[in-house]
Amino acid sequence: MSVENKDLITYLEQFVSETRRQKFDDVLNCRTRHITIALEDLYQPHNASAVLRSCDIFGIQDIHIIENKHAYTVNKDIAMGSPKWLNIHKYRNAEDNTVDCITKLKAKGYRIVATSPHKNGYELKDLPVDQPLALFFGTELTGISDTVRELADDFVMIPMYGFTESFNISVSAALCLHSLVEKLHQTDVNWHLSEEEKETLTLHWLRKSISKVELIEKDYEERRKNK
Repeated sequence: MSVENKDLITYLEQFVSETRRQKFDDVLNCRTRHITIALEDLYQPHNASAVLRSCDIFGIQDIHIIENKHAYTVNKDIAMGSPKWLNIHKYRNAEDNTVDCITKLKAKGYRIVATSPHKNGYELKDLPVDQPLALFFGTELTGISDTVRELADDFVMIPMYGFTESFNISVSAALCLHSLVEKLHQTDVNWHLSEEEKETLTLHWLRKSISKVELIEKDYEERRKNK
C-alpha cells in the first residue's frame, strides 16, 4: 500500500473508537483467503444472506456469486450487516458464468471442491486443507450444476443419518466452514492475509464505518495540499 494510503488510514482512525479499531485488528488476524465460497444460482435471498453471515463469522473474506438464472439479493435482517465486511465477486456477464468463475479461481491456484455426494468424494472431516479451496454450493432443489461436476477437482459430502436427503444450503455452508476453518487453524499452512491485504481492508472498513467519510477525506486532501 502507498504511503499516502497509510497516512489516510492514520487520519481516519481518529474518527472511530479504539474499541472499533481493535476489533478491526482482531478480525483481520483471523481473516483468510485460503478458503473461499462460491454460490451458484441461489434464488432464495434468506439462504444467500445466511451464507454471507457465516462467512464473516468464520473469517472467510471472499465470496463468489454466480448468476446464470437468478440474480443475487440480500435479506438485510438475516445478513446482519455482514456484506460490508466481505469482498463479494459477482459473475453475471459471461456466456457461462459458472465456467467464468471456475476458470478465474483455478488461475488463482484454488482447488475446486463441489459439495455433493460422490462415490469418489471426501467426507468433510477428511478433506485436505493444504491447498487453497473454493467450495461450490448449488441450490437446494437441484444442487450443483453439471458444469461444476465436470470441472471440479474434488467432491466433499457431509455425513447424514436421517431420512432427509440434504441440509439447508446455509446450514451446509456453516458446517463446512466450521470444520475446515478449525482444521486450517491447526495446521502450519500460511492462511493469513498479507500486511498489504490487511491495510487495504482496514481502509475499506474505515470508510464503511465513518459517517460522511467523503467530506472527511476531502478535508484530509486539502490539509495535505496546504502543508
